[in-house]
Amino acid sequence: MNIPQTTASRAPAGPPTRAEYCVIACAEAWRGAGEILASPMGLIPSLGARLARLTFAPDLLLTDGEALLVRPDGTPEGWLPYRQHLELVAGGRRHVMMGASQIDRHGNQNISCVGDWAQPRRQLLGVRGASLNTLNNPTSYWIPRHSRRVFVERVDMVCGVGYDRAAALGATARFHRLVRVVSDLGVFDFATPDHTMRLASLHPGVDVAQVREATGFALAVPQEVPRTREPEPAELRLIREVLDPDGARLREVPEGGRG
Repeated sequence: MNIPQTTASRAPAGPPTRAEYCVIACAEAWRGAGEILASPMGLIPSLGARLARLTFAPDLLLTDGEALLVRPDGTPEGWLPYRQHLELVAGGRRHVMMGASQIDRHGNQNISCVGDWAQPRRQLLGVRGASLNTLNNPTSYWIPRHSRRVFVERVDMVCGVGYDRAAALGATARFHRLVRVVSDLGVFDFATPDHTMRLASLHPGVDVAQVREATGFALAVPQEVPRTREPEPAELRLIREVLDPDGARLREVPEGGRG
């Protein structure tokens, strides 16, 4: 496909920021996905999906979240009424990247409440479509602040279904697949024999000890942990000059630390 021309042909000034590594890590979730609907929730995942569409995933479908299929610049390219959207969800032809107020080693996600569900300390979004998402189409998660408050031993309420609960559901969960978890520290997957969370890559400036300290459960860590893929110069130009020229990504993931 035609990649939009940016305002300069030279490589952008300055090395990639932590936020830009996060955009790349989110984009990689849709590599090789084919013609499916990307449903990114939040700024960094949205930038990742749009970047993937402009570069290595040209068949990816993007939506405005209401009734239209759109190009990466937001201009309409098709009609997607809610009924058809739900058909894509139920048929597994969507890959959603959600947030998580809590997530555990098995990938169970909570966005509903903190504390006992009968009398929670904090009321959050509610379960919404999380269970349907995880049981019917590929699911990933974006967590902008990696901490023990989010990466917990046991979630207070299961909204998105993790691998342990999916196994207990049998054929009902035959389409269940958690692709990756991206945080401001690194990338995580479930490529272990028991499908528990594994550290897949570290963002530059982060070490294994830092990730372990910020995680509330024992994380599977391979002997050699690679670094998250560096953005190519053309990808940096797209992020900085086409997709997010105002730099909103830097407010979500501040450079040099947790913010």
